[in-house]
Amino acid sequence: MDSFQTTWAPLLYLVAGILFILALRGLSSPATSRAGNRNGMIGMAIAVGTTLALVWSQLDLQTWGLILGGVAIGGTIGAIIARKIPMTDMPQLVAAFHSLVGLAAVLVAAAALYSPVSFGISGIAGIKAASLIELGLGSAIGALTFTGSLIAFAKLNGNMSGSPIMLPARHLLNIALAVGIVVLMVILIQSNGSAQWAFWGVTVLALILGITLIIPIGGADMPVVVSMLNSYSGWAAAALGFTLGNFALIITGALVGSSGAILSYIM
Repeated sequence: MDSFQTTWAPLLYLVAGILFILALRGLSSPATSRAGNRNGMIGMAIAVGTTLALVWSQLDLQTWGLILGGVAIGGTIGAIIARKIPMTDMPQLVAAFHSLVGLAAVLVAAAALYSPVSFGISGIAGIKAASLIELGLGSAIGALTFTGSLIAFAKLNGNMSGSPIMLPARHLLNIALAVGIVVLMVILIQSNGSAQWAFWGVTVLALILGITLIIPIGGADMPVVVSMLNSYSGWAAAALGFTLGNFALIITGALVGSSGAILSYIM
């Protein structure tokens, strides 16, 4: 098991990362999009399989049941949605999926905060400062992505007006929310993770910031917003990848973050 953890697991994660790069390259052209999609699926299967192989001896039967049950339920729902949603509704589907990525980042960060020993991030005085920065950033970006993607979905899907919604003094409000997030993160770091209320404060302020940043943007610009939020979800995943020591998350998050940022700039 030690040999697999130190040698084979990083190698398999690297292979998964290469496949993700090939997937992005393939998706750049209609002629190679099927091959690109296939590479992405294989890469994800390798990444998930490697992660499960790393922890299989540490988990009891009940935990395995929860994991496999979650995979089965999520996979079934994803397959049904993918088959039923028409291509014209892809932008709002992508926005909805991005919201789930953001929510997952928040939940993983919370789990690491409440069980640092399980994640290997505890130090003598508490949780390591570097890990707290990663947790705070991951949760903040994830929360912002969650609510921002929900607003983008609602505007694209016609559940709310596509017209810009201008809040009074919205720029000052956004600045105040951003400053509040920074202050609470400093408190969280200085407390070595014991001020858990500060973590949840960061999360709540980021949830609000996701709303206030997106609602002033019109529906016609939502594709750009979706691409930007895609980038945010990637950086959230990369931040948590450092906390978890997971090379696949770091590589994939960096790929998604950078490609989303470039696409937003081009659009």
